[in-house]
Amino acid sequence: MSEQLTPVPGPGHALVQDRSVVITAAAGTGIGFAAAQRFAINGARLTISDRHERRLEEAADRLEAEFGVRPHTVPCDVTDGAQIDRLMDSAAERYGRIDVLVNNAGLGGTASVMEMTDEQWSSVLDVTLTSTFRATRSVLRHMVPQGSGAIINNASVIGWRAQAGQAHYAAAKAGVMALTRASAMDVAAHGIRVNAVSPSIAMHAHLAKVTSDELLAQLSAQEAFGRAAEPWEIANVMVFLASDYSSYMTGEVVSVSSQHA
Repeated sequence: MSEQLTPVPGPGHALVQDRSVVITAAAGTGIGFAAAQRFAINGARLTISDRHERRLEEAADRLEAEFGVRPHTVPCDVTDGAQIDRLMDSAAERYGRIDVLVNNAGLGGTASVMEMTDEQWSSVLDVTLTSTFRATRSVLRHMVPQGSGAIINNASVIGWRAQAGQAHYAAAKAGVMALTRASAMDVAAHGIRVNAVSPSIAMHAHLAKVTSDELLAQLSAQEAFGRAAEPWEIANVMVFLASDYSSYMTGEVVSVSSQHA
């Protein structure tokens, strides 16, 4: 196979110009922050959240330096429904409405189902699946009255295929996929679309820190391009799903990988 060149992020195209966008777990170096960047370059008015307040403000500093506009920031622990409601209320008060929600929060980990504790199982399901439900329910209180909106959930190919040590994460991400499909049917009559992206491996500093080089190399080699995705490549699909270019798509889980099954 010829050597694959890593692409670079392109310019924005005003795909979500002036739309109010809320992104959970947007601090750090992963898909959430990349989503904030790609939504910002496409004209969005951002509300970003994270449970790590210092890192959240650092993310806002970086976005302000890059785009000249500081996003609205709301610290939020997505395991707390009251904090999620406060996040949505604050975003709606700041911008007058919420047009897009990106449910990016998730928690991983590795444990054999033979030794997995109740706490390990419950914490991954709570952060990854139940928080997506909580945030969806909360934002719909704003979207339904306005008769429009788009929700984008971050799933994973692990929800489709088996991987040792990932029973809790796989169950959570498969649940996100099912939640996406079912909730889309609940809200279609209100002009609201619900879709999900399903990445495989997206390389960023935190992942490199907590994952062995051997496993990263193995997962990257399984991809069609022989490399991990860049976080912004996943974020670009999120922007597409939030834009009018996907106006007839709902209840879909879009694989951003060659590893569908």
